[in-house]
Amino acid sequence: MHQGKYVFSQIMDLVVRYQFNQCVARYQGESWVKNFSCWEQFLALAFGQLSFRNSLRDIVICLAAHRAKLYHLGFGSPVARNTLAHANERRDWRIYRDLASLLVAKAKELYAHDELETLEIFEAVYVIDSTTIELCLALFPWARLPKEQAAIKLHLGLELHGNIPSFFAFSRGQAADVAYLDQLEFTAGAYYIFDRGYYDFGRFYEINLAQAFFVTRAKTSWSFRRLYSRPVDKTTGARCDQIVVQGRHHHLKKYPAQMRRIKYYDILTKRYYVFVTNNFELPATVIAELYKQRWQIELFFKWLKQHLSIETFWGRSENAVKTQICIAISTYLLVTILKKQLNLNRSTYEILQILSVSLFEKIPVIELISNSPSQVLIEFMQKQARLWEF
Repeated sequence: MHQGKYVFSQIMDLVVRYQFNQCVARYQGESWVKNFSCWEQFLALAFGQLSFRNSLRDIVICLAAHRAKLYHLGFGSPVARNTLAHANERRDWRIYRDLASLLVAKAKELYAHDELETLEIFEAVYVIDSTTIELCLALFPWARLPKEQAAIKLHLGLELHGNIPSFFAFSRGQAADVAYLDQLEFTAGAYYIFDRGYYDFGRFYEINLAQAFFVTRAKTSWSFRRLYSRPVDKTTGARCDQIVVQGRHHHLKKYPAQMRRIKYYDILTKRYYVFVTNNFELPATVIAELYKQRWQIELFFKWLKQHLSIETFWGRSENAVKTQICIAISTYLLVTILKKQLNLNRSTYEILQILSVSLFEKIPVIELISNSPSQVLIEFMQKQARLWEF
């Protein structure tokens, strides 16, 4: 993987070029383009993500400072800010969405046989949620919301085996979360975890028909009819495990099958939680633990906003914003793939911090990252609030 290459080139080698070219051709990304290809655009923006740049000007200045190395990094010529800005405005953002999908497939293959911590579940487990990215109305008028605000919403499904962002989509800031489920194709045997923003029995029945499983919290207004109760061990936190059907006629038409209702007491929060699922095999405590894993996506959104540039945007058009978010997700996926392929025993946060100051080094990535951290670094990291450790 090394062969005298720069660290940045070693990371970009994880992208299969002919697959990338297929994405470009699919949306005619290089029609009438004489120089500065889509690959160079991707390299420039991925460099900006990995080096934590705040603007296009930052990216261009840093690349220009290493002008002699640009050819070896994959650039045909020095990058001009206007050229990069024009590419972000005009080239179809779906090129980079499809690239992210290819990287998702590669990452899922690598992490497919990993077991979830504390849970003996090898099937795919997806946590689905959304985050609203606030924008300045004066600069992004296309994202206007009521009350003189602007925002774009990112819907995402996080696969808990490796914390991989497996599928995502965009919508206007005021769009209902539950409508996103209509875009998904559910995989048989997989688990889908939702909060109450996705509470819709008609859509839950579609998951049931696909022979997949859902786990969500019940609303307090939910009406149900108990058929029978299962025995529970109350020392585990479970309070009841019931087989139920819908209590209201119009709900029964939407979901005519049986469901499982679990009441659980969490000793840490000292609160009762009621879960609804169509899985009748897993123990009640495992269902409760699965729902607890939903917070991984909240941590992922927070981590993504803090450590990758998706809140300081490098363009003002809708196309430029979506391009930047797609490349940010692709960059994260490249790091997760690198981590698994090289069997690196560091968190993603640590890897990104090391890469950010080493992109122009000629050193094997595994040698750069796998060295034991110094005592100073250990003490520094202990003071930080880590989002998670992989």
